[in-house]
Amino acid sequence: MESLRTGCCVVGGGPAGVMLGYLLARAGIKVTVLEKHGDFFRDFRGDTVHPSTLDIMHELGLLDGLLQLPHQRVTSVSARIGDFDFEAADFRLVPARCKFVALMPQWEFLNFLSERAKRFDGFELRLQHEATGLIRDGQRIAGVEARSPAGPLEIEADLVVACDGRHSTMRQSARLSVQEFGVPIDVLWFRISRQPHDPEQVLGNINYGKALILINRGDYFQAGLIIRKGTLEQIKAEGIAAFRQNIAQIAPYLRDRVGEIEDWDQLKLLTVQINRLRRWHLPGLLCIGDAAHAMSPAGGVGINLAIQDAVAAANILALPLRAGQITDLILKRVQQRREFPTRVTQFLQVNAHKALNAVFKTNGPIQAPWQLKVFDALPGRKWIVGYIVGVGVRPEHVADAERMRIPRLERAAIRFGAAIGAIIKTARLLRTA
Repeated sequence: MESLRTGCCVVGGGPAGVMLGYLLARAGIKVTVLEKHGDFFRDFRGDTVHPSTLDIMHELGLLDGLLQLPHQRVTSVSARIGDFDFEAADFRLVPARCKFVALMPQWEFLNFLSERAKRFDGFELRLQHEATGLIRDGQRIAGVEARSPAGPLEIEADLVVACDGRHSTMRQSARLSVQEFGVPIDVLWFRISRQPHDPEQVLGNINYGKALILINRGDYFQAGLIIRKGTLEQIKAEGIAAFRQNIAQIAPYLRDRVGEIEDWDQLKLLTVQINRLRRWHLPGLLCIGDAAHAMSPAGGVGINLAIQDAVAAANILALPLRAGQITDLILKRVQQRREFPTRVTQFLQVNAHKALNAVFKTNGPIQAPWQLKVFDALPGRKWIVGYIVGVGVRPEHVADAERMRIPRLERAAIRFGAAIGAIIKTARLLRTA
């Protein structure tokens, strides 16, 4: 069995994992990122890079290079609800460097960031390495068990960070308690071609008891039909022709293209979840991103919250990792920093789902409720929604590599804890000698 030693083992090569790996390597820490797939290419992943994330890329000196990649810029978000055109958010007035959302394939973003991370001596990305379990040293997590094409291996680490998504193997292995929030919907994702005369809509269309998301990807739409949770088999039983008819009914301008959907293999079900861990950490283990809090696709904020988690974690963890002084107190600070924005965002998403659930109660044409029209007329409303979606609650900024946000008293506690840990380790060695 192969074994190796690293400072921080990051499990999962998604936005949170690659960003954290980049930032820790930038701070001079040896970090190993494990990704179970052979590349980053997966369709129907979060592709919305919000102004808050673009600000972070600017702070890292990477923004100009990132924006050279193919992308579309969204300055506002609209939807058609029945016969009512509703502009939900406007990003043109948000206090950010980039006043737009960049629509970019997630694999392009991850390839770009990981290639830049490889310029740091301490960064190692291991593709086709699947973390299967945790290594324990008493009550502490001491590393990761993994599978690779060459066989099993063990990776010892001062800290393991789980970034392996909503079905996290690491949090299951750690037996961390998850708080679930009921979600009444799932999403069926698929592609359909786009024509130049099609409406410039991102949220899409709501009518006839259905909701269709349409994300402009240049020559095609990344489309998602929102369905009642657990009704996929019923939809399949009705047949692919009925599915095409549903799409044409909601968005009549797609009628001449629904024939592109030939079989169910072209559709991918996203089982929507909203949950979060009650405790994000154990000694030697931290969960961030979807591994700590699964988000709904509402607002497209998941990738950006994951990156915010990574920035906050790197700001707090960099100095303790360099000093070999990672304590539970340090890991708790990461949760304290990021739990509030997570709670607020999930609260908004849960209530958005409740409003959307009312759409399913009618099969005929719907009329936009008067409450929506009053809300639409409120002054400054589009800017406020644009700020919540584009910037978010408590946006993070990249700290200087030599600093971390830890009060002096807590630094003393860290040093004291490290000294006690060294004494205990020495005592164990003497006892076994």
